[in-house]
Amino acid sequence: MTRLYDDPATFTEDMVTGFVAAHPDHVRRVAGGVVRSRPARPGKVAVVTGGGSGHYPAFCGVVGPGFADGAVIGNIFTSPSAADAYSVARAADRGAGVVFSFGNYAGDNMNFGLAVERLRREGTRAHNVVVTDDVASAPADEQTKRRGVVGDFVVFKVASAAAEEGYDFDEVVRVAEHANARTRSLGVAFDGCTLPGQDHPLFEVPEGRMGLGLGIHGEPGVSETPMPSASELAKTLVDGLLAEAPAEGGRVTAILNGLGATKYEELFVVWATASRLLAEAGVEVVAPEVGELVTSLDMAGCSLTLTWLDDELERLWLAPADTPAYRRGFVEAPTSDVEVEDPVVAEPEVVVAPEQGQATAAVAVASLRAVAELLRDNEDELGRLDAIAGDGDHGRGMTRGSSAAVEAAEAAAAQGVGPAAVLLAAGDAWASKAGGTSGVLWGAALRSFGDLLPDDREARAADLVSGAEAALTSVQRLGRAELGDKTLVDALVPFAEELRGAVDEGSGGAAAWRRAAAVATKAATTTAELRPRTGRARPLAERSVGTPDPGATSLALVLTRVGELIGEHSGGGEDQ
Repeated sequence: MTRLYDDPATFTEDMVTGFVAAHPDHVRRVAGGVVRSRPARPGKVAVVTGGGSGHYPAFCGVVGPGFADGAVIGNIFTSPSAADAYSVARAADRGAGVVFSFGNYAGDNMNFGLAVERLRREGTRAHNVVVTDDVASAPADEQTKRRGVVGDFVVFKVASAAAEEGYDFDEVVRVAEHANARTRSLGVAFDGCTLPGQDHPLFEVPEGRMGLGLGIHGEPGVSETPMPSASELAKTLVDGLLAEAPAEGGRVTAILNGLGATKYEELFVVWATASRLLAEAGVEVVAPEVGELVTSLDMAGCSLTLTWLDDELERLWLAPADTPAYRRGFVEAPTSDVEVEDPVVAEPEVVVAPEQGQATAAVAVASLRAVAELLRDNEDELGRLDAIAGDGDHGRGMTRGSSAAVEAAEAAAAQGVGPAAVLLAAGDAWASKAGGTSGVLWGAALRSFGDLLPDDREARAADLVSGAEAALTSVQRLGRAELGDKTLVDALVPFAEELRGAVDEGSGGAAAWRRAAAVATKAATTTAELRPRTGRARPLAERSVGTPDPGATSLALVLTRVGELIGEHSGGGEDQ
């Protein structure tokens, strides 16, 4: 159980404050994460890692000479936002481009992808190297669908060492992708982890059993087996990875990783057998690591990672590094004491809206307040649904996102702007504070919907239809989800279609919205029958059957509440 915290809602921010205070010689805080206290030499490719918190020493613990230039820090088990990734990249960039690297999760792909697009538009070279090492999460012929777990550490180290040596941008990308292609991991769980402020773990493993093929975000294993001895576990892990050994695989580096509650002595017992089994298989192990390198809060479990080496990968793996959590060899201290100023992002111009636009903006703010209250009331239930086959963070993420959206919307409305500007501010804040998949999707949806609301007149039923369809387009473009994938799209598509149909039949905005929200609610309920085909729940598809999708459920709740508010503000009339 995670026992030490002040406010669960600010646990990550409080952790970063303490981390930076403990390691001022290595890191300094910037918006969205941390970068090196002393920047690397000009002209060096910047390697920026990132992901959700709860995995220390990944990701912020490996920032320093010989390793990463910066780390983007999301909420616990939640992808950082695109704005956070962009901010850290700008602070870490030394003029030769930025290579992001992270595990293969939908939220990370979306948010880091958006950051790369923004950097490229501004003329900065940027690229994402996505780690896909978890053998339990997809078959060997579908490696691009695999999760990134402890293989993250190897890929980050190799890419960072290459950049430190002076590799150019394309070569850093090449060697990082090469390391990923030759890295495999397999993990097991003995018990789940508990989020700060919660009194129960995200999942439980029955007494005398072990979860095989767990994720590192509080996801349970893909199957359960009887609890083995240390030697039996070592054989399971080694056999599972050697089954995918390349033909030329004679040398490896290895990481036997503890996930937070399985301690070093236990790991050494397992490694005693694992190292012997590898030697008996004719595999030479180079500079193995046994310890906690990628954790999952207080999860009881461990994993084995093997990277099949060639001369280049071995040299880069053995290269020196000096970070708060990982040191190897001797790294000469940077000689430059030049202070680097963080980039300043210009504030957008404020355009005061006509009186009617301000009135519509006020309705938008009131709706966001009601939505935030609704999601706060349903936070535990949404988290419970998400924990069935995911990481249990959906309720907390929706609460954080909607609360931040209200604050930003209120500040924007106070300047006299119209509904588009209010929802743009709300969407950006939602995406930034919630992070993850839901954060970026809700942020994009709010922005797209707001763009279709007029400033110079009352919003009409047709405007609601256009806004809903624009929001759907944005969500599907970013999330790449279709009907039947068991996502919020399964509720949003029927909502937009029913809203269009009701308005075309002559219904006013309030009545049409309520009718469409009822359809969305039914659709969300029927997602219980589906198997997820994308996202973190996909490896646990069977476990998900019988439980509705949390994203579709929260969307239906919000749409229903907004429909009630539209009716109240329209006085029962035909328009909003």
